[in-house]
Amino acid sequence: MPKLNQPNSQGSRCHCTALRKASRRISQLYDVALAPSGLKTTQRAILAQIHRSEPTTVGDLAEALVMDAGALAHTLKPLERDRLVSIDIDSDDRRNRVAKLTPAGRARLAQSDKLWERAQRGFETAFGRIKSEALREVMQFLVSGEFVRQFTAETQRAQRKRGASPINSR
Repeated sequence: MPKLNQPNSQGSRCHCTALRKASRRISQLYDVALAPSGLKTTQRAILAQIHRSEPTTVGDLAEALVMDAGALAHTLKPLERDRLVSIDIDSDDRRNRVAKLTPAGRARLAQSDKLWERAQRGFETAFGRIKSEALREVMQFLVSGEFVRQFTAETQRAQRKRGASPINSR
């Protein structure tokens, strides 16, 4: 069970830090809930995404999960080792690798469904159904191209306004 840290009144004002801390906490709680399935939250998310979009290239899978391709490759290895996914060379483009669920992967994903549903209900009970829906909407925006464009435009505008960054001027 994760430690029950009390919020620190001197918490960071950094949005990124706050989101990462919240993400880690929720992942810890979901990991505990999913433990009987033998899957971590990240592994279940990968299996579920493959199921929704298979067959899919590893690059498309990384993009859909908003993951670095290297981090995804690292996370896929135990799933492939445990024969929950198969990774094969794309017959249409040999530069790409295609990810598919194996029968064992489909079974493990199905086994985890009830556990995941319980975790979802636990989240919604603790946080509130309406707030949970609103949070999902906000998070969808945060991973959207529109948010990336607005964020990038503002940070570049601010950088131009200040002149060259000390990092880039070396």
